[in-house]
Amino acid sequence: MASTRLIRLSTLSSAEVAKAVELVAAPAVMNGKIVAVPTDTIYGLACLAQSTTAVRALYDIKGRDLAKPVAICVSDVRDIAAYANTMSVPSVLMNALLPGPVTVVLERSAALNPELNAQTNLIGVRVPDHPLIRQLVGCCAQPLALTSANRSSEQSPVVIDEFKGLWDELECILDGGTITGTAEQRKGSTVVDLSVAGHYRIIREGVRYADTLAILLEHNLVELPS
Repeated sequence: MASTRLIRLSTLSSAEVAKAVELVAAPAVMNGKIVAVPTDTIYGLACLAQSTTAVRALYDIKGRDLAKPVAICVSDVRDIAAYANTMSVPSVLMNALLPGPVTVVLERSAALNPELNAQTNLIGVRVPDHPLIRQLVGCCAQPLALTSANRSSEQSPVVIDEFKGLWDELECILDGGTITGTAEQRKGSTVVDLSVAGHYRIIREGVRYADTLAILLEHNLVELPS
């Protein structure tokens, strides 16, 4: 991995971590490269969602079927409305779900790269409860495409050695150590379709299924038929 920057965050102060994100990871992303970063669930691969070239590189690295959509990541719940139609979700509900290990699926807006998940009018949106990935998105000032840091069909990683086979294909790896949690952690975020007002559909149970379901029912949402 001669050309890949591996940054071990545990050796840095909080100020140095912020500088590494600002001066190394963010420029790499803005140049259309792919970076690996810890999130609130697993390690992810991130690139500019608005760059079709970068998104295709992301798919190539994972060996992912182009028909399988990827989510976008924004730094704040308030930023979701720029890239997705939030009219179907009351703000109190959105703020109850996010930030956190939940992917909210909504109708996409015209501002989002039309080549990203071109086969669907929906988009999954994440606001992870992790300061580093949110800082990275903030530095780039635009959404990132975000997916698990593994080749398709392999397990989702909670430590960087678990995706060592990808290292040479990445511009930068932010090593945050082992992402702690239960065995459920590898399931990734809970994915819920909220594109129809007053209704929900669980697409993937993920790590926060029980809490998410409780929040949806508390807000009187009705499950859509499968």
